[in-house]
Amino acid sequence: MNVLVVDDEPFILMMIEDKLKTSQIDVVTVRESRDALERIRKEQPDLVILDWMMPGLSGIELCRMIKADPDVRDIPIFMLTAKGQDADEELGMQCGVSRYITKPFSPKSLVDMVRETVGNG
Repeated sequence: MNVLVVDDEPFILMMIEDKLKTSQIDVVTVRESRDALERIRKEQPDLVILDWMMPGLSGIELCRMIKADPDVRDIPIFMLTAKGQDADEELGMQCGVSRYITKPFSPKSLVDMVRETVGNG
């Protein structure tokens, strides 16, 4: 099982990467949202975890681009964000997000959700 994580915060990326790797889940991290779609096409991950608020291209915009691309549209997407309003979650779900997770979050719960969504790989 492999997961691609897109977040501009190095600490969040390190924490997620460490927790997933410790759980025997392969992970690729991307800090620049504008580079993410090409990496997703190349890596063909089992799951993508996106931050909503990133410089340049937002996670919601990237989610829309993924869902519009026939080569990668079926990849599940988790939105991991500080945006916790009901309207934000509703917009995320309308864009095709599988899980909407607000920060702060439990890394263990995140691993459990990854396993539940894509299996034990």
